[in-house]
Amino acid sequence: MTFEHPIAALQYWQQNEPERIYLRQPQGDEFIEYTWQQVAQQARCIASALKAMGFDPGERVAILAKNSAQWFIADLAIMLAGYVSVPIYPSASSETIHYILKHSEVRAIFIGALDNWADQEKGIESDVVRIAMTADTMPAALHWHKLVQNNAPIDYPVELKPDNKMSIVYTSGSTGEPKGVVMSFASYAKAAYHLIDVLQIESPERAVSYLPLAHITERVYVQGSSLFSGLVTVSFVESLARFNDNLRAIKPTLFLSVPRLWLKFQQGIWQNLPAKKLNLLLKLPFINTMVKRKIKQALGLEHARLLGCGSAAVSPELLRWYAKLDINICQAWGMSETLAYGPLNVPFNPDKIDSVGRVGPGAEIKVSEQGELLFKSDALMDKYFLQPELTRQFFTKDGYIHTGDKAEIDAEGYVRITGRIKDIFKTAKGKYVMPVPIEAKFEDSPLIEQVCVAGEGLAQPIALLILSDGAKSLTKTDAEAKLHELLVHINERLESHERLAHLLVLSDAWTPENGLLTPTLKIRRHKLEAKYQALFGDLAGEIIWH
Repeated sequence: MTFEHPIAALQYWQQNEPERIYLRQPQGDEFIEYTWQQVAQQARCIASALKAMGFDPGERVAILAKNSAQWFIADLAIMLAGYVSVPIYPSASSETIHYILKHSEVRAIFIGALDNWADQEKGIESDVVRIAMTADTMPAALHWHKLVQNNAPIDYPVELKPDNKMSIVYTSGSTGEPKGVVMSFASYAKAAYHLIDVLQIESPERAVSYLPLAHITERVYVQGSSLFSGLVTVSFVESLARFNDNLRAIKPTLFLSVPRLWLKFQQGIWQNLPAKKLNLLLKLPFINTMVKRKIKQALGLEHARLLGCGSAAVSPELLRWYAKLDINICQAWGMSETLAYGPLNVPFNPDKIDSVGRVGPGAEIKVSEQGELLFKSDALMDKYFLQPELTRQFFTKDGYIHTGDKAEIDAEGYVRITGRIKDIFKTAKGKYVMPVPIEAKFEDSPLIEQVCVAGEGLAQPIALLILSDGAKSLTKTDAEAKLHELLVHINERLESHERLAHLLVLSDAWTPENGLLTPTLKIRRHKLEAKYQALFGDLAGEIIWH
């Protein structure tokens, strides 16, 4: 069974699998479960309420909330009502919220659970209708439960054209203002079906939705695959404090994460089982099997058949470390503009662990003379919203897109991303340096939480560091000694012009809230360099504390 858009899928599952559990929302130690019938019924009632507001077809309705069952339902309701959804990261600043709402000309906004709504509220002007979801959140004129109770379910639309706009997905803005990626129903369906095929979703699966649904990866990998396959039960996470408890209760078969969380998992394992002791136990027959099983159970991943890592560069050494525990993490590559669909290391190939894999059906890749990865598929964005010149520049004459990533493709078609073209800088010696591969070398160290390599115009590059909680507990003398060892170890593996002259240890964390990280936890390199530029010209010694 193949559907042209999510609403056709929703109608089919409501009619043919009404009592099957689709969504699970945690509440304490229990999960509130929603069947396909309940999801469809609520979505149709909310859609009826939206239609009553009298907006013109194709107008925009935003969603600002953490992931939840209501997020999925609100998105479906917007489609049913004939509007275009505009997801916003729940960690977005008031300035970003204001920019997106104005740029996309949003008429109404669903607001759910947020950590910082009092500040975020400043970004929402009074002419935007607020609809409060079920979580406690900022004041709103309309409320979810009342809309469901007071509105009869809308009829399914007779025809919903696949080429119609489904959503405007804003990029995380790592290099400037977020760009509005226009996504059609057809492209969304194709991307989801390609992933269902590549991930081999053929029988019931359990997935966790906790990476922001405003990010295209979660929207396609989790929401898209579950809607179109009808085989994936999606559970949500109550809070960061309850994350591990929820994960152990869910026991997902599919689990997608980002490098930063895999690093935190590793540090948590080391806290309970120091690295030297773990390495010793893994060498012992029979004992090693028990140790691996216990670690998987502690993480809630004992039933996971497919694990993924994406969104940012990850150290191959980290992935090799997990592979020793029989936790095989597949890398993947994608962009908002490709609807997250791109090369994947699926099935997991340990010999290609340092690659993001090969392209699947419907996609083509090549590398330009400048070393840029060019990508083409049948699941690309339509355009950038209200930016025709930027759209024109983004596409090549033969239909590929400029990804902005430097890449290598080996003889077997596996892709290795070596850096971002815009991130490359020139030192005072006239040598070009790619910072991303150097930053990845820090990820193997339990000392480091965050890193940014800079050096435009300097004699040698430097690294800006935020220490991990474990490193912060050390004395300054011990920390300096370990950082010196790390610096020597990293520089030994670099070309002479890449070697780091200084490690600048910073005390203020980089977060989405202070604008130094994107909502997807990528560093905003230009903002970090601007913030600390004044320190670069007067550095003395290998390790500098600020």
